[in-house]
Amino acid sequence: MASGSRNEERWKERNGYHPGTMVGTQGRGFRIIKPEMCYFCFDVLYCHLYNLQPPQVPSFCNENYPLFVTWKIGKDQKLRGCIGTFNEMHLHQGLREYAVTSAMKDSRFSPVSREEFPSLHVSVSILCHFEDGADYTDWDLGTHGIRIEFNNERGSKKTATFLPEVPTAQGWDKVQTIDSLLRKGGYKGAVTPEVRRSIRLVRYQSEMISVTYADYLHHCRSRSQGEH
Repeated sequence: MASGSRNEERWKERNGYHPGTMVGTQGRGFRIIKPEMCYFCFDVLYCHLYNLQPPQVPSFCNENYPLFVTWKIGKDQKLRGCIGTFNEMHLHQGLREYAVTSAMKDSRFSPVSREEFPSLHVSVSILCHFEDGADYTDWDLGTHGIRIEFNNERGSKKTATFLPEVPTAQGWDKVQTIDSLLRKGGYKGAVTPEVRRSIRLVRYQSEMISVTYADYLHHCRSRSQGEH
């Protein structure tokens, strides 16, 4: 990814990164991510579903980052939609856009309905630390997300990504992850060692935070009490 090194340097400059600093998905060392980002996504989706005016400008920072919004549903937290961008966007606009896009326009699912709203969970992922992988195995399970670029059986260039938490949640090893990602990206041919070796891989890390509907409801009640 041509922009990967630029994203990395900007991230380091903004966040005072030093080698060995842990910024990941385990709830420690977060520098950018805030629960308010998830509450904002719930606000945005609620307004969209009920044809209301968009929510007010949020109070969290509005710097530029690549980001993803993931919706899950129910006690077993089945995936309901996940879409984002590897291009840097202002967080306010990016979350406003992808909160709706991931819920309503993920081609793998039907649009989220009003009835489903109280069963939703949302995760916001801020992407950072982009690096080119030497090959399709040059990344660490549980630490890195991966974005692959490959040619499909017709010779067309395709891309696909998994966020860092996906392979471990599915119980996949690296080969299973790569094969599943090829399928996600639309590859329909036989997945051979040659196909895997032809992949261009970029690894990255993310800051992620998740919020349930119950968390959101508590936040709304606290916010309402604070306004009086």
